[in-house]
Amino acid sequence: MVDRSDRNKDNEFVEKLVKLNRVSKVVKGGRRFSFSALVVVGDQNGKIGYGSGKANDVTEAIRKAVDKAKEHMIVVPMVKSTIPHEIVGDFKSASVLLRPAVPGTGVIAGGAVRHVMDACGIKDVLSKSLGSKNSINTVKATFVALEHLFDAKELAKSRGKSLSEMWG
Repeated sequence: MVDRSDRNKDNEFVEKLVKLNRVSKVVKGGRRFSFSALVVVGDQNGKIGYGSGKANDVTEAIRKAVDKAKEHMIVVPMVKSTIPHEIVGDFKSASVLLRPAVPGTGVIAGGAVRHVMDACGIKDVLSKSLGSKNSINTVKATFVALEHLFDAKELAKSRGKSLSEMWG
């Protein structure tokens, strides 16, 4: 739950460490410890990605996770500072409900979902995490929901209509 707001000169990405976990492997001489990290990376303008990394050192695990997150970025359609419509994202036993909110509401979300929304740049959203409390699956469920959001302009264009014809 550490905020690593490292901004590089070439790309303005915000890095949010969602979960850092010490894992161990039992070997002949005892236990070998390593670290796994789950990181969310975003430009706070609708572009976001997540990644996980594992290494013997904390900084190396975070660096690997950030590299994977930058490789797998998605673009989230936004309406002003919120999402265009209500949606539910499911991944394994974790479900995340996302609802648009009026300006000034803020991010009403817990833990992992809050990190995703902050990195994405969504300022007003209501959310509810249902099912599993596992932060890895919650982040993945949030990304499933964000990937399936419709952009009104693209939807109207695909149907061969204008925005005013679609929404009145």
